[in-house]
Amino acid sequence: MFFVDTIEVAGLGNRSYLAGGRRTAVAVDPPRDADRVLEAAARRGVRISHVVETHLHNDYVTGGLALARLTGAAYLVPAGAGVSFARIPVHDGDRTVLDTDLALRALATPGHTPHHTAYVLEERGTAVAVFTGGSLLIGTVGRPDLVEPRLTGHLARAQHASAHRLAAELPDTTAVLPTHGFGSFCSAGRADGSETTIGKEKASNEALTEDADTFVPRMLAGLDDVPAYYAHMGPANSAGPAPVDLTPPAVADAGEIAARLAAGEWVVDLRNRVAFAEGHVAGTYNFEAEGQLATYLAWLIPWGRPVTLLAESPEQLAGAQRELVRVGIDRPAAAATGDPSAWTTDGEALAAFPRARFADLAARHPAEGTVVLDVRRDRERAAGFIEGSVHIPMHTLHRRLGEVPAGEVWVHCAGGMRAAIAASLLDAAGRAVVAVDDTFDTAGATGLPLRTA
Repeated sequence: MFFVDTIEVAGLGNRSYLAGGRRTAVAVDPPRDADRVLEAAARRGVRISHVVETHLHNDYVTGGLALARLTGAAYLVPAGAGVSFARIPVHDGDRTVLDTDLALRALATPGHTPHHTAYVLEERGTAVAVFTGGSLLIGTVGRPDLVEPRLTGHLARAQHASAHRLAAELPDTTAVLPTHGFGSFCSAGRADGSETTIGKEKASNEALTEDADTFVPRMLAGLDDVPAYYAHMGPANSAGPAPVDLTPPAVADAGEIAARLAAGEWVVDLRNRVAFAEGHVAGTYNFEAEGQLATYLAWLIPWGRPVTLLAESPEQLAGAQRELVRVGIDRPAAAATGDPSAWTTDGEALAAFPRARFADLAARHPAEGTVVLDVRRDRERAAGFIEGSVHIPMHTLHRRLGEVPAGEVWVHCAGGMRAAIAASLLDAAGRAVVAVDDTFDTAGATGLPLRTA
C-alpha cells in the first residue's frame, strides 16, 4: 500500500507532495516552510527518508535542503543542477527504493529547465503516479523562458519532447502530480481542474495533441510576464537556503512606523482592501494577506528593502510571514497588529480614498480631469480595454508613477485586488485616486466604450 498527500501552496499556485508506504516517505519539491511536510509525515506515522527536487526552482525558495538536514533524509537533486552543497546527484533512469514494494524512478524531462527531472512512483514495478514538477502540468506545460533567453527556443522544443516521453512511457492510469500549474507564473498557460492522469492529458493537453511546430510557437506567443523576484530564486536555491525563522518580528509603535516611512522603507498594510480604503496610515501600501501576497509584494518591492507589516491580528501577521519566507523575504524589519488608529502619531489623521464600480465610472466617463488607469498585464488588455484609458501594468507602476496624467485617477484591474494595490501606491504618492473594485467582465454592460488591441 502507498499514499500520496498533497501540500497546497496556494498563494504561489504550487503543490508539494509527501508519498510513501507504511514506514518511510519521500518529500517532493517541499516549500520553504517545511514544517508543514513534517506535520504531514507525523500524521502518517512515517519517517521522511528521501527529499527530492524536480529542478532548481525559479519561483520560490525550496525547503528541501533544510528538511533533508533536519530529518537526515537523502537529498536527491538532478545531476545537471549547479549547486554548492552536498546532495545525491540524480541521473536519468536512477531508481531509489522508498519502502516495501515502493520505489522512485527518475526520468529526464528537460524543458522547464535544462536539468529538469520527473519522478515515477512505482508499486511492485508498476507506475502509479509521476511527480512532474514543471514539465507536464494539468492541461499545459511549464514555461521554458525562465532560465536564459538564448535557451528559450531550445527548451520549448525539449519541453514538448519531454511531455511526449512521459505520455509514451507511462500507463494511461498513472496519476500526474505537478508542482506548478495552479495559478503559478511558472505555468505556460491556465487550465482548470485539480486532478489528472496520463490518459486524460493525452486526450486534452495541447502539448500532446499538437506537433512541435504548431505547439511551440503558440506557447511562446502566449507567455505571460515574469515576476521580477524570480531572478533571485534560482541563485538562492543553488547556494542552499538557510532554515527559516518564523518567530514574531519586533513590535513597531506609531513613532517607529512614521520613522520607517520617512526613511523610505516599505510599510505594508495586510488588511483587506475595503478596510484599507476606509482608513490607513498615510504612505503605507496595501497588499491583502488573503490575496497573492507573496507574488505581488516580492514582485514590486525593491529587492532587499526593509519591510514593516501591519496586520489586523497576530494570526494574520504569522500567515503573512509564512508566505513571504517562501519567496526569500525572510524577516520583517518590524510589525504591528490591531487597529490602524494605534499606528498613527498623536494628531495624525488616517488617510482614505473612495471605492467604486464600473457603473460609477460609466456615469462620468469621459470627463475632464478624470484619468482611467488600467493596471492589468499586456495579455489581459489585448482582449479588451476602456477607450481612452492609460495602461501601466501594476507590477511596473511603482517605477512609472510620473507617467500617470494629472487628474483624479480611477484605477482598475480585472477583479479589484491589483487595483487596490495600485490605488495604495498612488495614494501614498499624493494622488487623488478612486479604486474600481469590480470585475472587468461587467464593464461592457455599463456602457463604457471598449476596444480590443
